[in-house]
Amino acid sequence: MSRSLSTIARWLKRLVVGLLGLLLLYQLWLFGWVLWWSSANPETTRFMEIRLGELQLRDPGAQLRKQWVGYGKISNHLKRALIVAEDDLFVHHEGFDWDGMQKALEKNRLRGKVVAGGSTISQQLSKNLFLTPSKTPWRKAQEALITLMIEAVWSKQRIFEVYLNVIEWGDGVFGAEAAARHYYGISAAQLSAEQAARLAAMVPSPRFYDRQRNAPGLFAKAQVILARMPSAQIP
Repeated sequence: MSRSLSTIARWLKRLVVGLLGLLLLYQLWLFGWVLWWSSANPETTRFMEIRLGELQLRDPGAQLRKQWVGYGKISNHLKRALIVAEDDLFVHHEGFDWDGMQKALEKNRLRGKVVAGGSTISQQLSKNLFLTPSKTPWRKAQEALITLMIEAVWSKQRIFEVYLNVIEWGDGVFGAEAAARHYYGISAAQLSAEQAARLAAMVPSPRFYDRQRNAPGLFAKAQVILARMPSAQIP
């Protein structure tokens, strides 16, 4: 009996070591992409692949609307609006806004449901590049690890440039250039302060606001963002 238990223990040990090895290899694979994308522009993201799959279930010929543009070709109004709306301490933190997370947890506790996330721009980018929209503990842990990788290798300007080009802004619409053309028929460089504030207000629920462009509350949210934009610090 003891010999059988010893054999099982050896195989369990090998299994654990093997799984840890696979996990390490996966992290190294992710870090390799992070290193590559520090200078090369991502052609697609995990989030884009998921949305494209959903669109093609309804229409097999569907394609995403996206167009990469450099950091200097995106309106500073939009940069300020997104900093204000999504992560006003972006240039100061190292990937995580601990005070923001605490406030979000408290707000969720008081409401009895999830109404605030507290994720930084770096965390949102990590999720969009590599992960699914699920909110499992594993996904959150992996998001944190990728955030640390990105913050260690990329400059704040590079993080923000990639973020501006890959975030979702409507049904099949990704990135600042596609959003500006989709909603206003202009380039991302031409966005006014008011237009930028409205786009930033849409980010938490972009597909909903794409369908409901006069939704109650959108104008009010945009006005709050607009009023705070002069104080925003951008990389």
